[in-house]
Amino acid sequence: MRILWGYIKGKCWLLATLGLCTGIFALVLSLYDLPAEAAGYAGLLCLIVLALFGLRDFLRWRRKVLELESIQGQAALLLHMLPEPHDLEEAAYRELLSELNEDRRAAVSARDARLRQSTDYYTMWVHQIKTPIAAMRLLLQGDESEQGRALSAELFRIERYVELVLSYLRLDGGASDYMFRQVDVDAVLRQAARKYAPLFIRGKVSLDLRETGLRVLSDEKWLQLLLEQVLSNAVKYAPGGHVTVRSEGEYLLIQDDGVGIAPEDLPRIFERGFTGYNGRMDKRATGIGLYLCREICGKLGHTIQVASELGKGTCVTIGLARPYLEVE
Repeated sequence: MRILWGYIKGKCWLLATLGLCTGIFALVLSLYDLPAEAAGYAGLLCLIVLALFGLRDFLRWRRKVLELESIQGQAALLLHMLPEPHDLEEAAYRELLSELNEDRRAAVSARDARLRQSTDYYTMWVHQIKTPIAAMRLLLQGDESEQGRALSAELFRIERYVELVLSYLRLDGGASDYMFRQVDVDAVLRQAARKYAPLFIRGKVSLDLRETGLRVLSDEKWLQLLLEQVLSNAVKYAPGGHVTVRSEGEYLLIQDDGVGIAPEDLPRIFERGFTGYNGRMDKRATGIGLYLCREICGKLGHTIQVASELGKGTCVTIGLARPYLEVE
C-alpha cells in the first residue's frame, strides 16, 4: 500500500491532465450542440487505456523501488547493483552516483593510508621505547631504597601504558591475531596478580584471589590483557582497600571496595575517551581502559558488566561463556 500510494502521488499530474482534457472535450462538444455523453465516453476510454499502461508502468516502478530498497545500507555501493536507467534523467542520476562513488573510494583510500602510516609510526615508537625501559629496569635492579622502589613502580606504570598503546593499535587496527583454545582462567589470574603485585603492595591493597576452576574457550593473551586492565582499575581506585576475585558459574567477578563510580557516569564508562568524575579527579586517566575491555570482550565472545555505588566500590562481571565460535 505504501508503494502504491507513492506511485499515485507521483502521477497525480497525469490524472489531472486527463480530467482537464475531458472537460475541454465536453466544453467544445457543448458549443457545437453535440451530446456531452460523447466526452464522457471518450474520457472513460482514455481512463481504461491509461489504467492498462499505468498498471504496466506501476509494476516496473515497483520492481525498481524494491531493488533500490534491497541495496540500502550496503557497506559499499556497487553501480552494477542499481537498476538499469530507463530515461535520460535516470542515466544522469546514475552518472552522478558514479562520480560520488569514485570520490568516496578516493577519500576512503586516503583515510586508510593515513591510518596505516599512523599505526606504523606508533607501532615503531612502542617497540623503540621498550629499549630504554629495559635499560632503566636493569639500572634499578637491586635498588631496595624507597626511591628505587618508587621509580620501579613508576617504570611499571610506563610499561603498562606502552603495552596498552600496542594493544589499542592492534585492536583498533583490525588485527586478527587470535588463537582460540581452552584456557585455564585461574592460571591467567595468577599471572596477572603476580604482574600487578608491586602496585598492590605499593597501594596497600589486599587481594583475595579465589579458585574458580573455570576453563573457557578464549584467547589467552587477550584474556590476560582484559583481566589485567580490570585489576589495574581496581588497584587504582581502591587505595588501602580490598579486591576480591571469585566466580559464579561461568561468570568471573572482580570486586573492590574503592571510591566507586558516579551513577550518571555508569552508562558511559565503556565509551572511548570518557573519564567521568573519577577521571577528573585523577588527571592521568585516559578513558581507554574500559573501552578496550569492551572491545576485547566483543572479539572474544565474552560479556562485561559493571555495577557500582559511589563511595562503596565497584563490581565488574565478565561472562566467559561462549556458546559458539564464529568463523569468518
